[in-house]
Amino acid sequence: MRLMILDGNSIVNRAFYGVRLLSTRDGLYTNAIFGFLNILQKLTGEENPDALCVAFDRKAPTFRHQAYEGYKAKRHAMPEELAVQMPVLKDVLDAMNIPRYELDGWEADDLLGTVSRKCEAAGWDCVIVTGDKDALQLVTEHTTVNLVTTRMGQTTVKQMTPETFVETYGFEPIKIIDLKGLWGDTSDQIPGVKGIGEKTAMGLIQQYGTITEIYEQFDTLELKPAVRKKLDEGREQAELSYDLSRIRCDAPIDFAPEDAICKQYNREALYQLFLKLEFNKFIERYGLSTAQEVQAESMEEVTCRAELVEDPARLEQLLELWQKAEWVSVLTLPTLDGVAVDGAEDGEDDVGAVVLQSHVGAEAYQRFLQVLFSDRIKKVTHQVKELMGALLAEGLSTDGFLFDTALGAYLLSPTDGSYALDRLSVSWLNFQLPEQSLYMGADAFAPLGDSTQAMATMLRYTATVGALYEKMAPKLEELGLMELFQTVELPLCPVLAEMEQAGFLVDRKALAAFGELLSEGIDASRQQIYDLAGEEFNINSTKQLGEILFDKLELPAYKKTKRGYSTNAEVLEKLRWQHPIVEQVLEYRQLTKLKSTYVDGLTKVMGPDCRIHTSFQNTVTATGRLSSTEPNLQNIPVRTPLGAEMRKMFIAEPGNVLVDADYSQIELRLLAHIAQDSVMLEGFRTGADIHTMTAAQVFGVPEELVTKQMRSSAKAVNFGIVYGISEFSLAKDIGVTRAEAKDYMDRYFATYVGVRAYQKQIVEQAKADGYVSTLMGRRREMPELKDANRNKRAFGERVALNMPIQGTAADIMKLAMIRVQQRLKSEGLKGRLVLQVHDELIVACPEAEGEAVARILEEEMERVVSLDVKLEAEAHVGHSWADAH
Repeated sequence: MRLMILDGNSIVNRAFYGVRLLSTRDGLYTNAIFGFLNILQKLTGEENPDALCVAFDRKAPTFRHQAYEGYKAKRHAMPEELAVQMPVLKDVLDAMNIPRYELDGWEADDLLGTVSRKCEAAGWDCVIVTGDKDALQLVTEHTTVNLVTTRMGQTTVKQMTPETFVETYGFEPIKIIDLKGLWGDTSDQIPGVKGIGEKTAMGLIQQYGTITEIYEQFDTLELKPAVRKKLDEGREQAELSYDLSRIRCDAPIDFAPEDAICKQYNREALYQLFLKLEFNKFIERYGLSTAQEVQAESMEEVTCRAELVEDPARLEQLLELWQKAEWVSVLTLPTLDGVAVDGAEDGEDDVGAVVLQSHVGAEAYQRFLQVLFSDRIKKVTHQVKELMGALLAEGLSTDGFLFDTALGAYLLSPTDGSYALDRLSVSWLNFQLPEQSLYMGADAFAPLGDSTQAMATMLRYTATVGALYEKMAPKLEELGLMELFQTVELPLCPVLAEMEQAGFLVDRKALAAFGELLSEGIDASRQQIYDLAGEEFNINSTKQLGEILFDKLELPAYKKTKRGYSTNAEVLEKLRWQHPIVEQVLEYRQLTKLKSTYVDGLTKVMGPDCRIHTSFQNTVTATGRLSSTEPNLQNIPVRTPLGAEMRKMFIAEPGNVLVDADYSQIELRLLAHIAQDSVMLEGFRTGADIHTMTAAQVFGVPEELVTKQMRSSAKAVNFGIVYGISEFSLAKDIGVTRAEAKDYMDRYFATYVGVRAYQKQIVEQAKADGYVSTLMGRRREMPELKDANRNKRAFGERVALNMPIQGTAADIMKLAMIRVQQRLKSEGLKGRLVLQVHDELIVACPEAEGEAVARILEEEMERVVSLDVKLEAEAHVGHSWADAH
């Protein structure tokens, strides 16, 4: 039989510092508990113990503190963010029926020792799990120590047996006490012998044995005079340190190995705790609530007020009720042939109804959709943009939507990454929804005699939308986010849905011809590589390419991994001028990427109408920027001649044109406004070329002597400052030494003193407030600024510098999109937005509207907000994206 005991404080500390700060919707920190449970699951999965328990320290002083006043005297207090998690972790362990041991006056180490020796006495093996090497003294033939290390969320475990210990240290495990007696332990403030370091202490123990043996033979030992003097003067400290380091194995705890035999969890208690902690994955992992269990609860709760509408007359009654309601919550099936509505008052109870086209007939159902999705009924839903796209495809209105719970959740926590309804129900409402597939499947309602479960599930989801709205709306108001929601995020959804519906026309023949041209280039590049290598090989194989470059051609290998030589872009760029084969490999990679990602990729997703219908993601980036997927049209390359050719493939229909407008240096203009830097403000107001102006300051030359290269470097500095660039990164970007990059940045900040002051102020404010925000109030929480990891804190500081600027630019662009689309419609023009790429908007319109649309784009983009610096936008007209850009 085998028992595993965890050093609770040691493991939870490693979990806390190894996992970024996480918190629930209510602000309870959870990262230490989350990390602890992950480590626990990993270890139990690997060891499969028969029994399991945990030992914790208590705050009360121990006999070691009484013996030596300095013991752990300089230990920092437990961070408050960790302290608040400790009682909850213990509740979780109790719910898991894992015994825990703690005792006033004794440390967890002593409990580990006591448990291990009691296990051995009972004929059990013991596995001690800790991150503290003090426990290594407990290693015996029947007790192993698993040393845990957690870094960046990744846990590694090193198992120490008597054999592995001797291989590492060169002496028996019990002598770790002697090692600490001589060397001491700075983390516990155990003094050791003054002047004796680890290397000397290790040698003494390996050669002479224990402290007792060293001092018994002291006069006869062959020691260096300095070492002898230190040992002689430090004998008392050595004996004290030995005593402080020795783990006591006789703690008075009531323990028997059988007490810790693994038991069934208290499923209900654990489920409720995981709900409180918003540990959705652990709920699934531990199988705490099966779909069937939750379905039964859902049906009991929902079907008592639910109905499946089959009478068109009843449907009309419900429509009248819903028109009188303040709002209703709505969800639809993906095919739009089924709708669930919840929230209309009927006496004292709400009415939850499912309406299926197959039950009420096509004519009545169409009439129902037209009324429901008009502005006569106010609605809340989840993922409204996707619903609007489905409505537009059926020629229906997208009016009357008050709220989208996915958008609301995104604004309130923009770094969560997922805003699925079942996840939000746990984090906001503290309950788990049944599997969505119960009603979202294609045949969910097919068995008409058994549709109750599917209907109940769909209504449970619909009611959840309403409950989330009632929770989220006040929170948005409290945080000053409701105006952003109502004036930007929600009104943008129909604009995006219309853009997705319209798509972007592609010249299929030109794209195919471009693909053939690329194929020819790929073949030619491949052959040149073979010729330069003197043999054929798989260019796409990192291993084979590395062997050619570094073994055969003997180029310098800058980076090597466990799998062999690295041939990534960074390495190849360093080698570009050392052999012509490197240039060819880089060109080959560029050509193959263009071919596979853009030519082949776009061909696959092109519709029969030769249009690309991308999907705009509005709940992905923490800054508020839109992203584009399936395919990503925001990533069409433009900097290389071949990449720019791609834009020629995107065209307007015959008789139509594309109008492309983009902002000029919007982020720098926002930096000038937000930082209130007088020099930068004056530069923009007078129409100066900000990059030339910066170059003159950085390089100390008159503006008329600024070269193209100087301006390019200054441009990198300007935009790098916005992103909180480091000296190292700037040096790498513009090809100068780190000292030169530092000099450039010093000169930059000497000129733009307001920018430097702003950067210091925004980071300090973010640390104090815990978040940063844009001019329009968009927020991003900044837990990284409190992280124990220095790299994470540095990342947080860069985010604090950048987010207010990039986020404000995103807000402005979104508002401009809304204004442009509204004005095109209000002036009766046929032109409509078809694409947005960061600072760029593209409208497709009849040729006759080209000039008017260009004017509208410039006016609306420039007037969308009032700043101390004028926003500038410039529009161009052409028959292709390349012509108009």
